[in-house]
Amino acid sequence: MPRFALLAWVLFGLVAGVVLLLAGQAPTAGWVFSATALPVAAQVGIGLARSLLGGRVGVDAVALVAILGAVALGEGATAVVIALMVAGGEALEAWAEGRAAGALTDLMARAPRRAARLTENGIIDIDVADIRPGDSLLVRPGDTIPADGALEEDGATLDESMLTGEPLPRLMARGAALRSGAINAGPAFRMRALQDAGASTYAAILRLTQQARTTRAPLVRLADRWALGFVGLTALLAGGAWAATGDVLRALAVLVVATPCPLILAAPIALIAGIGRAARRGIVVKGGGALERLSRIQTVLFDKTGTLTPGRLRLAAVDADPALGRDAALRLAGALAQGSTHPVSAALVAAAKERGLDLPKPVEVTESPGGGVTGLVDGLSLALGSKGFLQETHIDTSAAFGLASQVAAGSIAWLAADGHTVAAFVMADGLRPEAPSAVRRLRALGVNRIALLTGDRIAAATAVGRALRLDAVLAEKSPAEKIAAVRAEASKARTAMVGDGVNDAPALAAADVGIAMGAAGTAAAAEASDVVLLVDRIDRVAEAIAIAKRTRQVALTAILIGMGLSICAMGVAAAGFLAPLTGAFVQEAIDVFAILFALTALRPGSAETEASLLPAEAGLEERTAEHAELRRLVEALRTAGDTIGATASELPSLKALEVRLRTELLPHQREEERALYPAAALRLGGQDPMAPLIRMHTEIEQLVDRVTALLQAAGQEGGWATSVAELRRAFFALEVLLQVHLVAEEEVLASVTG
Repeated sequence: MPRFALLAWVLFGLVAGVVLLLAGQAPTAGWVFSATALPVAAQVGIGLARSLLGGRVGVDAVALVAILGAVALGEGATAVVIALMVAGGEALEAWAEGRAAGALTDLMARAPRRAARLTENGIIDIDVADIRPGDSLLVRPGDTIPADGALEEDGATLDESMLTGEPLPRLMARGAALRSGAINAGPAFRMRALQDAGASTYAAILRLTQQARTTRAPLVRLADRWALGFVGLTALLAGGAWAATGDVLRALAVLVVATPCPLILAAPIALIAGIGRAARRGIVVKGGGALERLSRIQTVLFDKTGTLTPGRLRLAAVDADPALGRDAALRLAGALAQGSTHPVSAALVAAAKERGLDLPKPVEVTESPGGGVTGLVDGLSLALGSKGFLQETHIDTSAAFGLASQVAAGSIAWLAADGHTVAAFVMADGLRPEAPSAVRRLRALGVNRIALLTGDRIAAATAVGRALRLDAVLAEKSPAEKIAAVRAEASKARTAMVGDGVNDAPALAAADVGIAMGAAGTAAAAEASDVVLLVDRIDRVAEAIAIAKRTRQVALTAILIGMGLSICAMGVAAAGFLAPLTGAFVQEAIDVFAILFALTALRPGSAETEASLLPAEAGLEERTAEHAELRRLVEALRTAGDTIGATASELPSLKALEVRLRTELLPHQREEERALYPAAALRLGGQDPMAPLIRMHTEIEQLVDRVTALLQAAGQEGGWATSVAELRRAFFALEVLLQVHLVAEEEVLASVTG
């Protein structure tokens, strides 16, 4: 009989018996109560037999004996109350499991089933299983994207909350990658499928979710083993009370009040709730076992590229022959790089386009894989690549570029024109803005060893390790060496490995817990892992551990308090101070407490300090875009300091730079203090947490005023000679302070955004 139907049957019988009692028909009421309880006993007996056949302890034997004993002793009212508690407990369990698994159920329920294919003959409604790569699809308002693909419209607004936990919609540009499972929150748009539905993001999430719902955790199995001891203790107390007093009702009272519910329900409900909570934050945990192991992690190993760093090279600095100039050098390099597929070339092209530089088409392009590229641009014979590549092509590389030598961890691309080196481009894969705060949160959660495990060069890995204050840096490791390193760490402490690439998959599988960056990572890494982060943010690792720790704490607390109360009640019943009927109500109160307490795993705990989005009015996206513009201003400050000379010929260009400082930099700072900083301060808490950044704003504004005053003095007769040295110092000071401020601000904002 279904759980809720069984509860309805018991309630009907209970009401009927009470009516008979009020009518003075006590014997008949007793028979009705007993008849109502017996079907419940039958269902409990069937479940008990199945448990025993499955090799599991049948803790419901206590309830079965209690119901049958009450009926046999003529305690019909007690029997029906026990039956009500059993049926009500099962219904409560069903409700609690549904509540705990709500986020996972939502994921399953939103799975797309139909899609609209665009053909020459119009729109055809198809099953999602019939989608093939290359299909043109129409996604209507409110529809779920059925397969991974690319946007073919100028813009689309997507709700990715079911994938990432982020509540705010995202505006996607033409050509943007679309993930199945996102919901169209705007007008209809066209997309091109790149995968069939079965190989897409959402299908993978559903497979992981199903796995998460069917895996039993060690804590649940431990509770099952404890239940065997509980059954023995119950039998001992009931039998002892009967033997010592000869009062069979005392034995019945012990059986009635004995409840294994905290043991058999609290752990699975808490774990399901924890998994559901993680899913709402864009963290898919593959089962209660993985969640429990995650709660015990003491060591975390990170891959570098794509994990602690974004995995996308960017142009960090340009050092060029003064006769050519930085922009001209970048224009030539970007033009030649269009003929190459190397990531450095892609970064140079992107940097040149960001600066609005016109890139002519290169001719006679020849690429040497892993070395560099040569070709003609504007009649100049260019070579772009490593210093070794230039030397192999007999190019003079003796030109000194001090900036390049200062960045040991960066990847440097050299540009030669007509046989002479004319520029050096420092490339970097900088840290994720949220990485420092993620490391600090891990330490606060009790992770006592954090290390970098990467196949990258020692210099690049050491720079990352030093910046994040990691405990160890294990660099230049092959996939086999990564596995050995993970096993070595796991032999000393429970270890998690975080990675994103195909080469990380074996190491993820070797760790106690493998955590994959699923948003931008590979399918191999996601399949080999125990936890998949659907949001491309490394701080979700700390959040996952915080959720796991709280979930385990809730489960253990529910078990210990619930079982403690149950054992105390059994002692009171054995002493004769608790009647069977009263004991039935006490038993149900303990059950309800255990289940409701287990559900608190759905709520964040004090240790989680989860990230969440700043309000939309804070304008975070606009501020982030403006930072890219400000970095070009930083470069202009460096150029001004480098090129300022003995004559006043640069004065007009320096005044133009001062105008940019006042029209671009200072308004940006004021707007941040008005809209962004107050919202960030609310998220950070504490006493004026944004004060250091505001103080930097003040120092920057004072330096801008200093530049203005020096330029005014330099424009007067004889003023240039007395002002030039101070101007150079002011430009360099502004460059350094602004660079530090941008990095610090991005780190702070990354810690309060999700």
